[in-house]
Amino acid sequence: MLPLANKPRPKPSPMKRREFLRHSATATATAIIGFPMIVSREVLGATHRPGPNDRIQVGFIGLGGRARWILKNEGLPGADLVAAADCNLNRVNEAAQQVAGGDKWRKYQHYRDMLEKEKLDAVFVETTTHARVLICIHAMQAGCDTYVEKPQSLALAEGRVLVKAAHKYKRIVQTGSQQRSMPINRHASKLVREGAIGKIHTVITCNFAPGRVWKPRDTPDELPAGLDWDQWCNQTELRPFYLELFNSWGEFVQFDGGGQSWGVTGWGTHSLDQVQCALGTDDTGPVEIWPEDRGPRCKLTMRYANGALLKLEGANRNMEDLGAIFVGDKGRIEILRGDYTADPPELRKNAPPVTPQGPKESVPHIENFFECIRSRKPTNANAETGHRATTLCHLTNICRTVQRKLQWDPKKEHFVGDEEANKLLSRPRRKGYELPKL
Repeated sequence: MLPLANKPRPKPSPMKRREFLRHSATATATAIIGFPMIVSREVLGATHRPGPNDRIQVGFIGLGGRARWILKNEGLPGADLVAAADCNLNRVNEAAQQVAGGDKWRKYQHYRDMLEKEKLDAVFVETTTHARVLICIHAMQAGCDTYVEKPQSLALAEGRVLVKAAHKYKRIVQTGSQQRSMPINRHASKLVREGAIGKIHTVITCNFAPGRVWKPRDTPDELPAGLDWDQWCNQTELRPFYLELFNSWGEFVQFDGGGQSWGVTGWGTHSLDQVQCALGTDDTGPVEIWPEDRGPRCKLTMRYANGALLKLEGANRNMEDLGAIFVGDKGRIEILRGDYTADPPELRKNAPPVTPQGPKESVPHIENFFECIRSRKPTNANAETGHRATTLCHLTNICRTVQRKLQWDPKKEHFVGDEEANKLLSRPRRKGYELPKL
């Protein structure tokens, strides 16, 4: 049997990406005595592989803005949402009223109860960043394939644990980097990888912003009824409840790496994942990183083993479509979100149609996830791919913190000869929310 947790139950018209997020942002492996054990379907002898005509049974964990966007504007083709869980039970009830078919959901405040009681093929983990990895591993232990939002982890080391869990439990993982499944982005990335503009010497992306340190102001707010604050805080310190913290967690480094809008682990994950995709470095990363100036938002350069330089220096207004500019010795391609430009222009020949931003842009990515649940083939943004893209975000934040050149070993995933920087690869976790030993 696979244990699920190691803590007691607590007491009771297409809009641009920046416009959408500006609106929507406001809008363990050891069992505890008495805690129920989760038995995966493999243990019970089931194949856990839906047939081509079977509808995939899905659960959602986290019913905030991104989850509601998916359910209202993207949909789950070929699947049924049968259960939903959120530590804020009010959000489950509200979402159920806003989404067609929500009246049929089985609703839970504790996702572990949902994983125990429901016969799910897959879960969508739409939670805060700081809770994401542990919840994903619990879902994998319960036999569920997992769609996990980006950034994939709060700290680099826990991201590697998630990848190990996917291998150990043989789970299909799709990271929510939907550009990976846009036909035109895949086409443009292939052009770069296969040498259409020659050897790549420079890649330019936006100079994404860091997060802020949470510092409580005034007095704590009253804890809303229906919110399990202990569960929400997850691996982080159990702080008093503040409404600002609850609503704007993505702005603060204790809970994300700069997740709002132009933040490093927010929109930055999309651009940096686009870099990894087009360079063909999904199983590796840069070998060196250094600051080009000083300060918490200093410009940075990363060097890959083949000599290509990745520069975080572009201005927001020039990088609004969350892509990257690739410069080779035979031309230049700028890959945007759902489109690209090319020099020479003939590299636009035979390009797939532009993918409009807004509703339905993530449908191909969700379809790819469901296809791979049936085929057991890797997704377009599997666990390793998502981890490596998120790693670039973590490297950015660490370099800005220490303010010096760092040598990075992408195979061993540590800094060479810099223990201060290596200490920043992981974070202490609160008792009861430790990761399993894999």
